[in-house]
Amino acid sequence: MPQIVPIYAGLLGLVFISLSVRVIRARRQERVALGDGGNPQLRRAIRVHANFAEYVPLALILIAFAELQGQPVVLVHTLGLALLVGRLIHAFGVSQENETFRYRTAGMSLTFIAIAAASVMNLGWVAAHWV
Repeated sequence: MPQIVPIYAGLLGLVFISLSVRVIRARRQERVALGDGGNPQLRRAIRVHANFAEYVPLALILIAFAELQGQPVVLVHTLGLALLVGRLIHAFGVSQENETFRYRTAGMSLTFIAIAAASVMNLGWVAAHWV
């Protein structure tokens, strides 16, 4: 039974809600019901939220499979932390009006590392058990 991934799923779920609330507040402030109304701040909030929604589900699934396969606890935590920290750093960076891209790059790098490592771990497990 998984014991680690639910921690990260719960924390990431709270981040998702936080990003959702930021979009809702920006929409109310700008009085925009659909789209971004040409507002750059609202556009950034929408993209931060959407980017999170695009990457987190697959990453969590891959990490959950790794945990279910019995991968070492420290590796599962490392993947979960990389994903969580990566998404937080990315959200912070992209949210900045005068973005330097350093945070966006670091956040995406950690996210890609978590996804790639979990993918390789899953494929390695499958290969080891099919032989």
